[in-house]
Amino acid sequence: MENNNTIQEPAEEKKPSKWKSLVKKFGIGGIIFFTVKGIITSTLIYFLGKNFWTVISNYFSTMFE
Repeated sequence: MENNNTIQEPAEEKKPSKWKSLVKKFGIGGIIFFTVKGIITSTLIYFLGKNFWTVISNYFSTMFE
């Protein structure tokens, strides 16, 4: 005779969303703070890196005149 027992498959475990874990850890204010901080930092790095050697050379050239 056939065995009609059902095999229970393990339930798929859902991984908690990365956003949900960040909100739980830092809160909404923390996420807004870190986002604004990242935008400001990347903007400063972009513009300072673009003109870095010009600013440094002008500084030293005026210093030794």
